[in-house]
Amino acid sequence: MKLRFAPSPTGYLHVGNARIAVANWLLARQGHGSFVLRFDDTDVGRSKPEYAAGIEEDLRWLGLEWDDSFRQSDRLDRYGVAAEHLKRIGRLYPCFESEEELRFKREQRQKQGRPPVYDRAALKMTQEQLQRALDNGKSPYWRFKLEPRTVTWTDGVLGRRQVKLQAISDPVLIRADGSFLYTFTSVVDDLDTGITDIVRGEDHVTNTGVQIDILEALRPPANTIRFAHLPLLTDADGGQLSKRLGSMGLRQLRRDGIEPAAVAGYLAALGSSRDPVAAPPIELVERFELDQISRSPARFDPSQLLALNRRYLHGLRYSAVKDRLPAQAGEEFWLAVRGNLDMLAEARNWWEVATGRIDPPDQAHETEFLKVALEALPAEPWDEATWGNWVKRVGTETGRKGRDLFLPLRRALTGEDHGPEMRLFLPLIGHRRAADRLAHAAGSRC
Repeated sequence: MKLRFAPSPTGYLHVGNARIAVANWLLARQGHGSFVLRFDDTDVGRSKPEYAAGIEEDLRWLGLEWDDSFRQSDRLDRYGVAAEHLKRIGRLYPCFESEEELRFKREQRQKQGRPPVYDRAALKMTQEQLQRALDNGKSPYWRFKLEPRTVTWTDGVLGRRQVKLQAISDPVLIRADGSFLYTFTSVVDDLDTGITDIVRGEDHVTNTGVQIDILEALRPPANTIRFAHLPLLTDADGGQLSKRLGSMGLRQLRRDGIEPAAVAGYLAALGSSRDPVAAPPIELVERFELDQISRSPARFDPSQLLALNRRYLHGLRYSAVKDRLPAQAGEEFWLAVRGNLDMLAEARNWWEVATGRIDPPDQAHETEFLKVALEALPAEPWDEATWGNWVKRVGTETGRKGRDLFLPLRRALTGEDHGPEMRLFLPLIGHRRAADRLAHAAGSRC
């Protein structure tokens, strides 16, 4: 098997095309095949090297390494050779109509109740008319002559699909300036590189019908490439995700602190009945089943991704995060705080709570209670039993129980109403800081 991911470097990756990349990579690894990264950069005006570099960085962050990579801009000569072949066999023909002329034709056909399909007027040009247009300085653009047939295939996700080519305008493959369009270059690349399977979004279904016709014109007999189209993603409310792609970019998720394993696991399971499992892609290979993806649109719910990220963090070992924690933070710290994190970046905040200065909330009404707690604070060494023994003693001396007992202590020691288990967190604060905080909380209210 040989699959490819073919982004246009006109922007950074968002969750929609990242899902396509994940699916292709997993299938390639399942089939012990190869995964190709191809940059569709023939749109010179919009393609930028920094976007290509950013896409590579994001794929590596996800854990998707590729076996080969190339840019379409390096293959222009090959596209020219393929185009000449199509011209020789009469499947690529020159056109000179302006956009205004084409728009007028479409409007006239619609008024007549006919589909707004190109009328192939350019095919009726005589050699003299063609030469006159060229002599007048006009540069032709080139259309591919579609066969009058219905293209059918068994889709890996959507099942049996068909595209009636008679209902489609002959596609433009070469612009008047000589540049090639994706519809053409993609087919040439897929043939030349031996791609066996193409997995992409459902919005390419019609395009697939057209490209199969181009493929067969370039290299008969019928193509052997298998196609699968993933239904498009919607937001959590079922609306179009495309309107919110800025907030769903991989770089933004990365800045927000979402773990790559959570993103990969969520995207791999999206649209299927499987519960997502956060894991590096290599650990997801055996679980992935393309034929289990629903034909209905899949909802991308950031809250579900965050919940998956949370579960993943809660189970990580210290060795997996050591390099991303504050320099002095040890395993005891990680075990104390990991169950309270939505994102790893929050660990730094708890490190400051444990080792730095805090600004606790006003507890003027708790002054006497906090004085008792300070006096009852045991000497070090401290362990996991210290918190429970101390709270029990304070409760006995004050007659308090439950929330009224431990909440003022948590607030004075951490400045927060919620957080890590205090039996694990108190030893990290240590006797000196704990005593200072309690004294400040009590003394400042005297």
